[in-house]
Amino acid sequence: MTEQHRTPHVRGVPGANATTGDVASGVASAAAATKTLPLAKDIPQATVSRLATYLRVLSVMVDEGTLIVSSEELAAAAGVGSAKLRKDLSFLGPNGVRGVGYDVARVRARIESALGLDQGHRVVLVGVGNLGRALAGYGGFGRRGFPVVGLFDNAADLVGTTVGDLRVRDVKHLANACTELEPTIAVIAVPDEAAQGTCDRLVAAGVRCILSFSPTALDAPSHVEIRRVDLAVEMQMLSFNSARNAEGDAADGVSTGTASRTASAGRLGRSHGPRSSTAGAALPIPAPERVASTSKGAVARP
Repeated sequence: MTEQHRTPHVRGVPGANATTGDVASGVASAAAATKTLPLAKDIPQATVSRLATYLRVLSVMVDEGTLIVSSEELAAAAGVGSAKLRKDLSFLGPNGVRGVGYDVARVRARIESALGLDQGHRVVLVGVGNLGRALAGYGGFGRRGFPVVGLFDNAADLVGTTVGDLRVRDVKHLANACTELEPTIAVIAVPDEAAQGTCDRLVAAGVRCILSFSPTALDAPSHVEIRRVDLAVEMQMLSFNSARNAEGDAADGVSTGTASRTASAGRLGRSHGPRSSTAGAALPIPAPERVASTSKGAVARP
C-alpha cells in the first residue's frame, strides 16, 4: 500500500491518504507535492496517482510513434473508465479535441509538468539489503525521471561495494553526501527499528520527500512529505478481495440452484392431473410451488 502520512496542503496536491500499487507512482506522487502547480483547481491525491499511470501509458505510446489517442483507448490502456480519465485530465486544462482525441506528446508533457517531473529529480536510497539492492537495480526509476544517484548503508560488508554504477557509501556521511548530490527524494529500505533514525538523518540533511518501505509510521516536520509502501497491506487487500469474490461465487451458486429448483417446480405445476369423467373438463392446474430464495447477496466487510 502506498500511503501518504504527514503532508502539508500544497496547491495542486491536498494532503490525503491514497493507495497505489506502483512504487514509481508513489515516488511521482511525492514529487508532485513539492511543486506549486499553475492550475486553477486543486488536484485530488487519487487523481495524482492515476496521472502517474496515464504518464506511463503515454510514454509507451510516444515510443511506439502514436500521435493521437482517443479517451476510450487511453482509458482502456490505463485500466480506468473513459469518463474518469476525462475528468482527471480536465484538472490539467483543455487537452483533447472532440471527435479527434488527445495529442499524445502534449498530454504527456502536461502530466510531467503537473507531477513536477520537468524540474528534474535525484533519488538517494538508504538501506542496501535485499530489498534495497532490488530497488537500486530497477531501471524503471531512471526511465521515468527518478535516477538513483546515491546508495547508503551502515553494514561494513556492504559499504564500499557497488550496485550497478553506484558505490555504497557509509550512512554516517549522509549529510555531507546530500549536500553534494542534492537529492530531491530519498527512499528508506532499512529494518523497521532503524526507519525513524534514518528519517531523522534525511530530514536533518534537508531532504523533503521520503518514500519509506517500512510499515512504521514515521514522525517528521510538517514540511516533509512522507509516503509509505507497505507490501503486507497489499497482500491483506488481496486476501480480502479473494475472500469477497469467493463468497460472491458461493452466493451466485445458491441463487443458481434456487432458480433451478423454482423452474423445476414450475414444470411440475404445469403437468395435467387425472381427467374428469366429464368430457373436455380437467382438474385445476395447481400453481407452481413458491420456493424462497436463500441468496442474500451478502457483502464481506473488512
